[in-house]
Amino acid sequence: MNIEAELKKDGIEIVGRLDTLSVNSLAKTVAEKICKAFPRAHFSTQQLFIEFSRLPMYLAKMPEGFAEANYFYKNSSIYFKEGIPIEELEKFAIHEFIHFLQEVKDNKGNLYRLGLCEYGEFKTYGMALNEGAVQLATAKTLHNEEDIVKYYDISFPTTSPNYYPILCNLVKQLAYLIGDDLLFESTFFSTDAFKLETIKCCGKKEFLKIQENLDKILYTEEKIIKLNGQLLEDNCEGQKALKVASKIANLKLELKKTFIQTQDLIFSSYFNNEFYHLTTTDDIEIYRARLYNYKNYIGITDNYFDFNNYYIDKMAALEERYDAIMNNVSLTVVKESKLANLFKAIRNLFSWNKETQNE
Repeated sequence: MNIEAELKKDGIEIVGRLDTLSVNSLAKTVAEKICKAFPRAHFSTQQLFIEFSRLPMYLAKMPEGFAEANYFYKNSSIYFKEGIPIEELEKFAIHEFIHFLQEVKDNKGNLYRLGLCEYGEFKTYGMALNEGAVQLATAKTLHNEEDIVKYYDISFPTTSPNYYPILCNLVKQLAYLIGDDLLFESTFFSTDAFKLETIKCCGKKEFLKIQENLDKILYTEEKIIKLNGQLLEDNCEGQKALKVASKIANLKLELKKTFIQTQDLIFSSYFNNEFYHLTTTDDIEIYRARLYNYKNYIGITDNYFDFNNYYIDKMAALEERYDAIMNNVSLTVVKESKLANLFKAIRNLFSWNKETQNE
């Protein structure tokens, strides 16, 4: 099957090639912004410009609900949705340019690695983790401000309210715990650094489950988009429309459930593991602060108390660990009252959740 036939299979119909002036303008602007946003990556602005400007770029008709831009690795080309003003192409181009930087092919030209995503012989692993990471990198490049949004009855903070918001939130939770630098290193250069550190901090079984759940969320959202498209069709009415609407409702509940399970697994696996490495009072204070600040990253729903309950249990456990450590006179004494800090933190946490739910 040739490239054009494959594109048509996905509903992409080429309209024409993007003009050279627009291509060079996009390449220059995006190269400069990526280098500025990620100085530790040590990219060369000139080299990125050269690579980006050589990419074939096309305008194309795309199905409703499809992304505004798509990078097709088989011919290393980018397809932009027809009708998007030239001045708005940049925000869509960044995501696809990053995909271009990520790709690792074998000698036959077969793609086997794309950032955090690995292409096996029979299955692809980590596609959603990679998409979330690429979109976070895109949001960082564009200097997007964080906002509180609500999808599927879940309220959560994100820097990408319109593109992969659910995935971006969960990947950001991981990045807070594991490290932004490692996340973006693995995203741009297709390394295992972030994966291995996550396994070290959360456990291999837990990492694989998190990765699997993220993929599940991605595929569930794709199903919802397709079904929403069916509802808009002229022949979708009566019992057929009710059946489609019922499927959408069930998928939304499934997605919400998977989100909560994944979020709970991320923080519980990380903090349970880190708890057993606390050997000094300084370790306890760092742990306490990281756990408390995690509340700024989570998604909440009506009657969601999992994190609050976990936090309270861990604060009690920290008091016991603190007392055990203090019995060793060689350790540094922390002067503030631990019990006072405990109740103050709990009050603040419940107050924050109440305000967020009211919003």
